[in-house]
Amino acid sequence: MFSYIQAPKIFIMRKGSILFVAFILISVSVFSQNKKELIKVTDMLKIKSISGVTINNDGSKAAFTVTNIEPDAGSKWDYKYVNHIYVVPTDGSSSPKELTVKEGSSQPAWSPDGKQLAFVRASDGKPQIFILSFDGGEPLQFTHFRYGAGTPKWSPDGKKILFSSNIGLKELIKDSLINPNHDLPKWPFEKTGLDNKTALQPITAKADPDGNIDEIRSYLDNDVTDKKAKVVDKLSFQDEFGVNPDLSFNHFFVQDVQGNAEPKEITHGFYNFFNADFTPDGKQLIISASIDSTEHPDRVLENAIYIANVDGSNLKLLLGEKGKTYNSATVSPSGKWLAFQTGATSFVSVPELDIMPLNSSSHEITTIALDRSKGSLTWTKDEKYLYFTAQSNGGAPLYRANIQTKKVDQLSDYNSGTGSFDLKTNGVVYVKTEVADPFDLYIADATMQNAKRISSFNYDWVKDKQLSFPEKHEFKNDKGETVEYWVMKPTNYEAGKKYPLLLDIHGGPSAMWGPGETSMWHEFQYFCSKGYGVVYCNPRGSGGYGLEFLRANLNDWGKGPTSDVFAALDKTVAEGWADTSKLVVSGGSYAGYLVAWIIAHDHRFKAACSQRGVYDLSTFFGEGNAWRLVPNYFEGYPWEAKAKANLERESPITYVENITTPYIIFHGENDRRTGFVQSEMLFRSLKVLGRPVEYVRHPGATHEITRSGDNRQRIDQMLRTYEFFERWLNKK
Repeated sequence: MFSYIQAPKIFIMRKGSILFVAFILISVSVFSQNKKELIKVTDMLKIKSISGVTINNDGSKAAFTVTNIEPDAGSKWDYKYVNHIYVVPTDGSSSPKELTVKEGSSQPAWSPDGKQLAFVRASDGKPQIFILSFDGGEPLQFTHFRYGAGTPKWSPDGKKILFSSNIGLKELIKDSLINPNHDLPKWPFEKTGLDNKTALQPITAKADPDGNIDEIRSYLDNDVTDKKAKVVDKLSFQDEFGVNPDLSFNHFFVQDVQGNAEPKEITHGFYNFFNADFTPDGKQLIISASIDSTEHPDRVLENAIYIANVDGSNLKLLLGEKGKTYNSATVSPSGKWLAFQTGATSFVSVPELDIMPLNSSSHEITTIALDRSKGSLTWTKDEKYLYFTAQSNGGAPLYRANIQTKKVDQLSDYNSGTGSFDLKTNGVVYVKTEVADPFDLYIADATMQNAKRISSFNYDWVKDKQLSFPEKHEFKNDKGETVEYWVMKPTNYEAGKKYPLLLDIHGGPSAMWGPGETSMWHEFQYFCSKGYGVVYCNPRGSGGYGLEFLRANLNDWGKGPTSDVFAALDKTVAEGWADTSKLVVSGGSYAGYLVAWIIAHDHRFKAACSQRGVYDLSTFFGEGNAWRLVPNYFEGYPWEAKAKANLERESPITYVENITTPYIIFHGENDRRTGFVQSEMLFRSLKVLGRPVEYVRHPGATHEITRSGDNRQRIDQMLRTYEFFERWLNKK
């Protein structure tokens, strides 16, 4: 430890001595900075995330959800996610206060008078709505709905709560209260050879494997009930966890706050309702839903916006047509305007932001131009502005559109990300992500000036860590498009030394990385703390740069994006500090694909890592629930000649014989977005070829393992990647 120097002694020294003391002081400061602790892999467990920011009607308080990672009492090395609801004064006069003691609370919703807070918590294995009174006392369970309840919204008069519930097809058919006539879908169930009545009506015959056809069908139905068989008839038969042959539908219900009222169904039928909210006068509901169709729901990609009476009657189509999606419906405070987004059913599109009069014979639509994918549409009380977030150029700025001039102003920069937010008079409360702090809550004025941090969920522990800060660069690719990339030097970088360099690639392919992106904060800092440099970029096909850039990788998942990430890598190497004999590459999902493509066409990397990737696009069409990426990007289906040629040309497995780079492949055993057989096929091919490859399966893990998966498995994957790289970087 250095002792402090007393100020009076400095002033009686000669000029040279003063300079010497100044040098010592600077050295102490630098030494102190360098003695900050490096990021560790277990720091992942310290990160608290914030969501669901909502402000009460008078603007004085904000409620929000905090997700912690806490030790699981059942195992020394296991950890669980725990949600709690907090409240904070919006003037920042005091720190956030935890409202809920029992874990698992989320989705806060203020009553109109601000005296109560509705939220969602599990009860008997199902989500239910609870109400907390600020007059005191424990939260009281409000719903006891047999199908569960979520997304609570108060009526403007505070007398009712609107909520959603997900109901299976079989339950919906036989439920005497919701479906008293036991109606069947009008669209074909698609059980081959059987009409809807035969396929869907409950079987009443006695189960007998040796009986007549009805008794055999009853026996077979019992096998399904007892999970001895899964019978698949629908087109989209995979969820995130596995094969799911069952259909379910999201519906909305209203329940009176006072008394022991029962929920009343607001939406009806056999298609999904995604969002519903009261109009400001409380007399009607604006509802977003899949468009009513004679086709099976799996074949309908269009979404529509409806208006109905508050009891669900007189449902009318406001916006909906073939080939289009209408969503994010948001009514202005007076009920005069409806803001919404309009897009194509193609995955490779950027929806436009539109506004139209709601209660007028004229439904003239006005478009507010911004070539970015937008979210969280929020009106100001005076209806002069519409606020929203949009990923852009490595950040997630907050924007606001002037309703009169149609001008859009960017309120925050590209070096941070604005998460959940809500508005008060002349101000905004929002979640901010930046390199120096992955999640914390801020307040600012209406233009996001005079910002002030009002929480320390991550700030307090991150301030004592030594971080690596990214440097932003850009270049023009062969299409003339501007590609942005970021370089992070090792945390303890010293000029003149050489360091390993990790090329990290994002998935999607329409994702976007940058300083304002939350999911990679820890991974980037961890590898920098281990002495690696990191370079990442947003190659053609990334989101956050507009429609033309997004579509620049159509029918080109390999060669074009590779040239972009290689340009970022080469320009980083040209800085002179990277050891070109110690280059490594990593990526997940689409980037797992691109890593395989890269090492099949280039041999500069000492080691490579693919996570949950796609390696044979033809089989991915059948194996992954994201199968619609195939026709969206490659001009058709695997059996069509043109598409078949495209898929073979663009699949890394086609070039597997060229892979010689030491390679670690990860996949979750329950990953049905890309399908785990993709990794098994690539691994087996490389083993047959005698190549240096290792395959890691994580039991129970889905495609979201690195973002919201089991925390022990998240740590395992990061450590195994690091250990594998070190194994080959240090191999003599």
